[in-house]
Amino acid sequence: MPQPRRSSRLYPRVSDQRTEFQRDRDCILYSSAFRRLAGITEVVRAGEADVFHTRQQHTFKVAQVGLRLAEKFVRLQEEEAHEYGVHPEVVEAACLAHDLGHPPFGHAGEDCLNDLVIRLGEDPDGFEGNAQSFRIVCKLAAVNEQSPGLNLTRGTLAALLKYPWLRDGTSQKKSKKWNVFKSEEHEFNFAREGLDDRFYERKTAEAEIMDWADDITYSVHDLEDFHRCGAIPWALILSDAGKKTLIAQAMSSWWQAPTNAETRLSDAYDRIKDLIAIGYEKLLIEPFVGTREQRASLRSFNSMLICRFVDNTTLTKLDDYDNNQLKIDNYCDDDVLLLKQITKTFVIGNPSLAAQQKGQKKIMNDLFETILEDARETEICPSYLPYRLRTYWDDDTSATSVARKICDSLCSLTENEVINLHSRLMGISSGSVLDPLIR
Repeated sequence: MPQPRRSSRLYPRVSDQRTEFQRDRDCILYSSAFRRLAGITEVVRAGEADVFHTRQQHTFKVAQVGLRLAEKFVRLQEEEAHEYGVHPEVVEAACLAHDLGHPPFGHAGEDCLNDLVIRLGEDPDGFEGNAQSFRIVCKLAAVNEQSPGLNLTRGTLAALLKYPWLRDGTSQKKSKKWNVFKSEEHEFNFAREGLDDRFYERKTAEAEIMDWADDITYSVHDLEDFHRCGAIPWALILSDAGKKTLIAQAMSSWWQAPTNAETRLSDAYDRIKDLIAIGYEKLLIEPFVGTREQRASLRSFNSMLICRFVDNTTLTKLDDYDNNQLKIDNYCDDDVLLLKQITKTFVIGNPSLAAQQKGQKKIMNDLFETILEDARETEICPSYLPYRLRTYWDDDTSATSVARKICDSLCSLTENEVINLHSRLMGISSGSVLDPLIR
C-alpha cells in the first residue's frame, strides 16, 4: 500500500488552491537553487557553448520523461500504480529536485569536495551531490521565515531518495553513494516513516521512476550534444575495435555486473548499430552542420530511443513483486548503459576535458582551503564572503563542521560565480568594489 500521510509536512503551511504535491513542484521550480542549475555543468562547463545542455536543461528533460512514465502507469496499470503509490506530480517534483545539490563543475567538483572533507577528518559524511540535494530542500533553501528549507511533503522527500541510507565508510555500497548527511537524519526518518519492511534501504516506486528517467535522459541527450559538435567518432565506435573498447569499459564500470554481462553488452551494441543502420547511418557518418534534414533526423532518432525505453518499462505485477517495483526490459537497461558508456569513453575521457577538469578541481581546492584557513583563524565566517553565503554560517542548519559550511557556500554558487570569487581571492583579477561577486 502507498505510504500513509504522504502529503504531510514537517512544518504546517497555509493551504491554497493547489494540491500539496502541486505546491512541492512549484516550490522547487521557483527556488533560487533551481535557477542556479542554469549555470552548472552537465558534462561540459556551463556557458562554454550553447550546444551543450546545462544541468538545468537536463533536469527539465528528466522531469518530462519521469512525468510521462508516471502518467503511463496511472493510465495503463491503475491497480499497481495505486498499490505502489505512484503520483505523477510527486515524480515530477522529485525529478526537478534531484540535482539541486550538484556542485560547480559537476562530478569533478563533487569528487574534489568529498576528498577535501574526508581528508580534513572533521566530518565523516564527506560530500555527495544527492545528499546535498536533500540538505538543500530540508535546510538551506528559503521559502518562508516559518520553516527551514522548502518544507516538502513526505511523499516528495521519499521520492528524492535515490540512495535511501546515510553514509557508512565500512560498506562499499554506502561509501560509494548515499543520499543523506547525518545532519538531515531527522528529515530522512520523517520521509521514510510509514514504509513497510520491504522498503528497508530501498527506493520507493517514485524514486525508481525518477532514477530511470535520469538515466534515459543522460544516455540520449548528452550524446546528442556531442554529436552536434562533432566530438563523437562514430566511425570508430561502429568498428570492431570500437565495439571491443566500449564493451570492456562498460563491464569494468558495471556495479555488481551479472555473469553474462559481456554477452548482454555485445547484444546491446548490435541492437544500437542496427537501429542506426535502419535509417540514421547517413546522419552519423556525415559532419553535422545543422541542415533541416539533419536536425529532423536527430530529433527522430532521439524520440525513437526515448519512446522505446518508456514503452518497455512497466510496474511489476503485484504477485511478482521482488526487488524492484519498476520492471525494465533487460535490453533497454543494457542499451542505456552502453549509450552512457559512449559519452564516458569518447568524451569524458578526452584529454581536453580532462585538462579542464583538473583546473576546475584546483579552483575548488583553492577556495576550500582559503576559506577554511581564514575561518579557523577568526572562528567566524570570512568577511569577504558575500552576505548571501553568510547565512549558511549564521543560521541553525545543523552544519556543525566548518567543512560542511564551506560546502554549503560553494554549492550555492554558479560556476561563473565560483570562477569570479577564485580570481579575486587569488589576486588573478582585482575586480571592482562596485561590482558584487554574487547578486
